[in-house]
Amino acid sequence: MDSEAKKILLVEDDPNFGTILKDYLTINNYDVTHARNGMEGFEKFKRTDYDLCILDVMMPYKDGFTLAKEIKDKNKEVPIIFLTAKSLKEDVLRGYQVGADDYLNKPFDSEVLLMKIKAIMQRKVIATIADSKQFEFQIGDFYLNSKLRFLSYLKEDPVKLSPKENDLLRLLALHLNDLMTRELALTKIWRDDNYFTSRSMDVYIAKLRKYLKQDGNVEILNIHGEGFRLVVRQ
Repeated sequence: MDSEAKKILLVEDDPNFGTILKDYLTINNYDVTHARNGMEGFEKFKRTDYDLCILDVMMPYKDGFTLAKEIKDKNKEVPIIFLTAKSLKEDVLRGYQVGADDYLNKPFDSEVLLMKIKAIMQRKVIATIADSKQFEFQIGDFYLNSKLRFLSYLKEDPVKLSPKENDLLRLLALHLNDLMTRELALTKIWRDDNYFTSRSMDVYIAKLRKYLKQDGNVEILNIHGEGFRLVVRQ
């Protein structure tokens, strides 16, 4: 299991469905903990920090709505997806009132669940990046001042980056040695995620690589199908 895998708490009282769903999410690189009722779910939630919770609505001992309220009282930031066999408007509204981020009616397409999880995780990352005030970065022998848009190499005169070059390098620097997804950059900088903006981003990545090639220990790696990593080798 990847140590960086996002942690999901799955609370589902159907043991067969819960096991299948846990295995499916695990195969898709999530670190999943399965609880079989609301009481067990809350005990597990109190012991570990989770990136997202998936809660069945109808459960013994403690239903999903009650559990969601307890979870939100402890950590209002954690996203919640409800799973339900009912599609009553009142239940959907109640779910959102207690803090649900999304809702899925059983039976559902597992790929749809994956896309919902990915979208919610992406929104969380964007919100976190938006709150970051950091504007100075040391990248190997480079110094980036993203407020002034200056990129300096050792004692040489700084290069003035274009706004998109600057925003893209700052985003990479905020994820130094970690994955920066294509979707994040396109949504945050280009405000759109389509074929043309994706190609435009590739052009800017190529420009940044030219700037950074002066330091042999600094490289922007292409992570196929995922995004990019700005790597500084020791």
